[in-house]
Amino acid sequence: MTDEVLASRSDRRVSGSKKSRSTTAPSKKRSVLLFIRDLLIIFVVALLISFLIKTFLIRSFYIPSGSMMNTLQVDDRIIVNQLEPEVIPISRGDVIVFKDPGGWLLPQAEIVQNPIVAGADWLLSVVGLSAPDSNDHLIKRVIGLPGDHVVCCNALGQMSLNDVPLDESAYVLLPAGETKVSKDDFDVTIPGGSLWMMGDNRYNSKDSRYNGDTVGKGYVPVDNVVGRALVVSWPLAHWAWLDDYPDVFREVEQADKGSE
Repeated sequence: MTDEVLASRSDRRVSGSKKSRSTTAPSKKRSVLLFIRDLLIIFVVALLISFLIKTFLIRSFYIPSGSMMNTLQVDDRIIVNQLEPEVIPISRGDVIVFKDPGGWLLPQAEIVQNPIVAGADWLLSVVGLSAPDSNDHLIKRVIGLPGDHVVCCNALGQMSLNDVPLDESAYVLLPAGETKVSKDDFDVTIPGGSLWMMGDNRYNSKDSRYNGDTVGKGYVPVDNVVGRALVVSWPLAHWAWLDDYPDVFREVEQADKGSE
């Protein structure tokens, strides 16, 4: 009788152990699946938020040329605030990224990438960390707003805006020994809905001065503006906030307010 009882208890322990293992395995598997599901949800939500931020708030561009030196160097990456001009008005002195109005850029050869690199670049572009369309955009400094009268150069080599001479020494790069802020003289009045854009590297910038034979006659439609460049984000050694130098244009702004 005792042996039979012991055998029966032993059988129950073995049976219980098997049942415990059989229920534990599906439980662990379910936990793993739930973890993977949660990771996918987090990834999709993060991707969606990044896409919305890139679409409506900020995005990244890289600098392909030296036309904005020394403010920006070749291959710098910048963060652009896309709330300007839709929410925040454009100001003189802003560094602006804009779509080619037509004829400013030479035709670009198509970049061939292997599928892995192309896929990674596309994913980064969705969240605003890459800008495969940088070669279709330009970056310059806003000098003239709609209605402004821009003239260059006076006896001191300065540019005048609405009859106010500008001291642009804080950001303009000129060749050694040169004092004129533009190699070529010009006298323009900015039409409505347009901007007069110039590079900081004045003797090496194909800007509004040199696009008079294009469809837009050198003027950049406000509708072509992508946003204002806020900061140099990469490389870290170049990290800096981008100044719009309000002091340079202060007298012009004051004259505007006085005429209102």
